[in-house]
Amino acid sequence: METGTLFGWAFGDPAREDDGEYMAGLEKDALENARETAKAKGVSVVAGSEVFTALSANDSLVELDHAPGKLVVRCTVHVEGPGAGKLHAEGPMNG
Repeated sequence: METGTLFGWAFGDPAREDDGEYMAGLEKDALENARETAKAKGVSVVAGSEVFTALSANDSLVELDHAPGKLVVRCTVHVEGPGAGKLHAEGPMNG
């Protein structure tokens, strides 16, 4: 079976970065975004493969000027299915 990786995204309020419940909600949104992207590409997310990264303008070298709210939660997932081997989450993009 072919496998690859994709990103999902959620954007939030950096003032709430220390609120665990709020961050859990953003992680859920980022995972759902990854699932929607996978579905659009005709592949499926491998259950339990999600890894989350939170980036804010205060603690990142990444330029976040155009990110809504300037808090970004990225969810990286493994995907499988036809063509999944061509999908690679790299840098900030799904390529």
